[in-house]
Amino acid sequence: MIRFLITFCVFIFSLAFNSLADDSRPLSLQIIERQAQTYWLQWTLPPTLTIDNQPQLILPSSCQRLTRSQSSANAAVYRCEQPLAGATLRLEYPKFIPSFSTIVTYKAESGEQHTEVMEAGLNTWQVPLPETHSRVAKDYTVLGVQHIWAGTDHLLFLLCLMWIAGTLRRVVIIVTGFTIAHSITLVMSALELIRLPVPPVEAVIALSIVFLAREIAKGRSDSLTWRYPLAVSSSFGLVHGLGFAAVLAEIGLPQTAVLTGLLFFNIGVELGQLAFVLVAMGLYALIAKALSKSSLPESSPSNLERWQSGLQRFCAYGVGGISSLWLIERVVAF
Repeated sequence: MIRFLITFCVFIFSLAFNSLADDSRPLSLQIIERQAQTYWLQWTLPPTLTIDNQPQLILPSSCQRLTRSQSSANAAVYRCEQPLAGATLRLEYPKFIPSFSTIVTYKAESGEQHTEVMEAGLNTWQVPLPETHSRVAKDYTVLGVQHIWAGTDHLLFLLCLMWIAGTLRRVVIIVTGFTIAHSITLVMSALELIRLPVPPVEAVIALSIVFLAREIAKGRSDSLTWRYPLAVSSSFGLVHGLGFAAVLAEIGLPQTAVLTGLLFFNIGVELGQLAFVLVAMGLYALIAKALSKSSLPESSPSNLERWQSGLQRFCAYGVGGISSLWLIERVVAF
C-alpha cells in the first residue's frame, strides 16, 4: 500500500512538472533567406497556445506569400521586393498576447545569423541590418574607446608609466611600446592563436599596477624600471592585451567582417588611450604652471620639490592599495 502511494505521488508530481514545463515553452520562429529576398519561415507553437489564438506573422507590404511548405503546416515561403533587413515584423494574435517568450532566429543569405529572445508581452521584432565594413568599423571603434575609458586598471597602469617616464619623449616611447605589445596579444588571442584563462590574466594586470606603484613610492632610483621603462611597459603590455581580448570575446566579433572588427576595436582602444594620455599631460602641465607662478612661500623650489615628493608617495600608496585589493579579489576568484 505504501509503495502504491509513493508511486502515485511521484506520478502526480511528474504530471504537474510536465504541465509547468509545457507552460514555459516559448514560441519558436525561424526566418531563413535561401536566396536574395526569398525567405523560408517556420514556426513552432507551444502546446499551451489554443487554436483560436494562434498568431499570424505580419511582414512588410512588399512581401508576398508564395506557397505553404509541403514538409510542414507551420512553414511558408515569402518573396519580398525589398530585403527584410531593418524591417519590423509583428506577430498578430486574434485574442491576446500570451505570457510566453518568443525565440526568433534569422539567417541571412550572407551567412549571418542572429538569435533574439522576445520577452513575454512583446510581439514585434526588428530584423538586424546586415554587417558592412563601414558599420562594423564605426561600432567597434566606439566599443574600443568605451572599453579603455571604463577600464580603470588599464588607465592606472598608463598613469604610473607616465609618471615614471617623466619627460614627453620618454612618455611617447613607453606608450608606443605598450601599444605595440598589447596589440600583438590582442590579435593573437582574438584569433585564438593563444589561449589563456581570464582570471590569472586579470590578476597579473592588477599585479603590474602594484609593481609600478611600488617603484613610484621608492622614488627615482637605479632600478630597471626607471632606467628602461620601455622594457617594463612592453612586457606588461603583452598581458594587458590579453585582458583587452577577454573583453572583446564577451562582446563578440562580427560574423562576416572579423578582421575589420578586430582592427577597429584595437584602433578604438588606441584612440581612447591617446585621449587619456593627452588629458593627463595637459592637467599636469596646468598644475605645474600654476604652482610655478605662485608667490606663496610654499612655492619656492625646495618646498615644491618636497611637496612633489610627498604627493608622489601619497598617490603611489593610494594606487598600490587599490590595485592590491584588486589582486586579492582576482586571485580569490580563481
